[in-house]
Amino acid sequence: MTDSRATEAVKNWINGSWNKGGTIRQAVSPSTGQPLGTYLDIGQDEAQLAIEAARKAFDTSNWPTERSLRSRALNELAVEVAKRAKTMAVRLSQEGGKLLAQTEWELSLASEWLRYGAATALLQTGGRALEAAPGVHFFSDPEPLGVVGVISPWNSPIILSVRAIAPALAAGCTVVLKLPHQTALTNALFAEAVAAVQSLPPGVLNVITETGSIGASLLVESPQVDMISYTGSTNIGRTIAANGAKTLKRLNLELGGKAPLVVFDDANLAAVVPQIVMALVAMNGQFCCTGSRVLVQRTVADRLRTALIEAYGNVRLGESEDPQAQLGPLIDKASVARVDAVVAESASYANILVRGGPVEEGPLAAGAFYRPSLIEVEDLNAYVVQNEVFGPVQTFEIFEGEADAIARANATEFGLAASVFSEDSSRCRRVGKAIRAGHIWMNCWGVMSEQFEQSGFKQSGIGVLCGPRAIEQFQEIKVYATGAHSSDS
Repeated sequence: MTDSRATEAVKNWINGSWNKGGTIRQAVSPSTGQPLGTYLDIGQDEAQLAIEAARKAFDTSNWPTERSLRSRALNELAVEVAKRAKTMAVRLSQEGGKLLAQTEWELSLASEWLRYGAATALLQTGGRALEAAPGVHFFSDPEPLGVVGVISPWNSPIILSVRAIAPALAAGCTVVLKLPHQTALTNALFAEAVAAVQSLPPGVLNVITETGSIGASLLVESPQVDMISYTGSTNIGRTIAANGAKTLKRLNLELGGKAPLVVFDDANLAAVVPQIVMALVAMNGQFCCTGSRVLVQRTVADRLRTALIEAYGNVRLGESEDPQAQLGPLIDKASVARVDAVVAESASYANILVRGGPVEEGPLAAGAFYRPSLIEVEDLNAYVVQNEVFGPVQTFEIFEGEADAIARANATEFGLAASVFSEDSSRCRRVGKAIRAGHIWMNCWGVMSEQFEQSGFKQSGIGVLCGPRAIEQFQEIKVYATGAHSSDS
């Protein structure tokens, strides 16, 4: 559908120009429930245009073959994002509900990760060369995979997009970036940065926003798209894998998490408690690596339980731009209702230590605010243990010793991240090695770098992003051979 008022709404960036197609929709603040602006929600026509533009750019431009061009464009994009970082951080805070300090951190990282991608474009290693037998020579060469559909979530749309598009572009692929409607105005600011990059040929990087899943489904099912890089829930990841199988698409998936925070009796609780609290309230509990499970050794369980009850009772809620706030709103009121239903149901099988719940009175009642909840549970099969709640809800579980801690930590289908807290560094490494997760934090939580891979074990993902291996996800390997009896011999 095309609306005559389309020029009033922020547009999508397709094939090197601003596209005026789509349906006008309203962006709303989860802090206040008030409108923030309007955007064009793409439909199938716009999604198809973006795919065709990326396909044409890959097939006909010099982008796949010129490393220096790719490096230059990524560096230019880093500069353009940095120019807009403050404005983007404020807008992302308003739209997504994350605290401003967290969105500022996200935008500062985005430029650094783009620069890392620019360096990777020049420094990526080639293949191998070998005389496999007398007169028989082989050499291999990595080539860009093709068109990549990147589907990013609303909780960290910029950094999680950059994490995929930087190595994809560095490899020589072209990209259709599908961003979520919840952050539509922020998406448009990122698209402005893309539009300002002079070195990007038209169609190499297309940026589209949609409310539903028409565009995302088309990316997954289109034979013109060679790969999908998706960050989001495990359930949607399974759907993408099933539908992508029809065209044998390459998949890179970072999916759900249920990160255990394992606290041994020799841990420094004074230092651990603030980290546990931050692991829950950061990004308002809407983070794939949220510390949603506290596993504590029985000998210190009483002390830690008391400390956490007090800490969560004192968490300060506030609008996303409130510098004194520790916890902002959830993405919308539907999420508040969903999270609260999980906590209410847990009363039938667990002990609710801190009830938390929706804010229904006072100046924050108009927003999607939810006070943190702490639930003590023993049964590993309990819903709140086994499922990603995606809100500020944390379980409190007691273990006896190392073997019990490891068994509990590994008891879910997820394997994205975990923390181990102990003054014994050997124990941290030993237990960390036994936990089936892609990221193990020892006496810390949430520490990441673009220079090291991010990945998930089990149902938390396929493939890696960040670090030197990320570019390999977006490449094919072609092997050349010269035989002993070839015309060259």
